Amino acid sequence: MTNMNVVLMSVFGFIALRSVLIGVLIFVVTFSINLAIVSIILVKIPANYFQASHSRELWKSRSPAIRWLGIIVKNALGVLLVALGIVLSLPGVPGQGLLTILLGIMLLDFPGRRKLENKLLSRPQVYKTINKLRHKFGKPPLILD
Repeated sequence: MTNMNVVLMSVFGFIALRSVLIGVLIFVVTFSINLAIVSIILVKIPANYFQASHSRELWKSRSPAIRWLGIIVKNALGVLLVALGIVLSLPGVPGQGLLTILLGIMLLDFPGRRKLENKLLSRPQVYKTINKLRHKFGKPPLILD
């Protein structure tokens, strides 16, 4: 091998190692941010949030214009979270895919939403994980219909 070949191999080896380290860093950061956001929201919602008797109307006492703007923003964020959750559910992508999808669905307004939320929460591992998290922060477990 010539000196040029050795230099090129070490440069490409450095670039490959650097790319791997950047990829690992992105993985850790996005996983941590996603986990923190999902955790905060799931701890903050009331225990009876998923019961049919719990009212979910956004800003009932505000003016209609403000209320509609809030509903539009809330639904746009819900669509974004569902899409992100689908991506996070793919193998090799860091994050809590099902929990992110659940949060997105919680924000969306569509017929059958409560039924879909209950279907997701009825998965034993999802329900157990959420209640375990809530228990760590001294919150009561979620109550389902």
